Amino acid sequence: MKPDFMEARAFVAIVDSGSFVMASKQLRLSPSRVSELLMNFEERLGVRLVERTTRSVSPTLAGEMLYARLSPLLDEFVHTLERTREFNGSVAGLLRLTVAPPAADSLLAPHLSEFLSMYPDVSVELSVDGDRVDIVTERFDAGIRFGGLVHKDMIAVKISEPIPLVVVASPEYLAKHGTPASPHELENHCCFNVRLAGGAALPWRFQQDGKSMEMQFEGRIIVNKTGMQIKAAEDGLGLFQSPRSAVAEALKSGKLVTVLDDYAPPALDGFYLYYPSRRLIRPALKALVDFLRQKRREI
Repeated sequence: MKPDFMEARAFVAIVDSGSFVMASKQLRLSPSRVSELLMNFEERLGVRLVERTTRSVSPTLAGEMLYARLSPLLDEFVHTLERTREFNGSVAGLLRLTVAPPAADSLLAPHLSEFLSMYPDVSVELSVDGDRVDIVTERFDAGIRFGGLVHKDMIAVKISEPIPLVVVASPEYLAKHGTPASPHELENHCCFNVRLAGGAALPWRFQQDGKSMEMQFEGRIIVNKTGMQIKAAEDGLGLFQSPRSAVAEALKSGKLVTVLDDYAPPALDGFYLYYPSRRLIRPALKALVDFLRQKRREI
């Protein structure tokens, strides 16, 4: 016969606590019942798992190897059951989100403390990454990206207004190198580039005479995160094109200023929160969706 679940739980509890008495309290069973479960477990496996003395309980070599594999499995089992219970209507549990850097800075950072205060039983784990992420494979509850980067099979909820693109530089850089009057003059400037996950550089977008155009520039700085670009631009190292929301604080403080505003392209579609299915949406995720929708209406 195969070992049963309670025998495995008893074994892990004994090793965790180092005591039959403590394990019995943890499992809410009598010490004799815990001892019986362990003996049954050992008999079924045909190997001794625990050494017992009058003063201590310790795993054998076989017990240590089994415990190292079995304990995480039981933890995952309990965690899975707890996550399933979250569908019973209570707004609680862990939300795992993958978020584009500009959305993390402009949407979540200003409002996250308010959301967590409204729902004290919810915790949030953020992975800030600009690349596309398979949220099902990576076990995220939801993602936040620009509309054009959301996979078509996702349920997508718009949580921001369209976001304009701007070209920015520090006043010190422009005083030293001059202010470009057209996109073509950027070829004579230091322009920062963003490297996409596939290896290509993100083009700069402009609009002239009602027509959209994309341009590439050779730059001394190539990054895949906007934070480094902002700091480099504030330090007077060059120009870069960015969603206005990502540089809003730097523009407000005067550390950066915009250039080529007459050539600005159409605004980006805005940020969307997306998740795999309309069925059985967790209450905590629904609460976050409703919260961010409300914040959009307040803007």
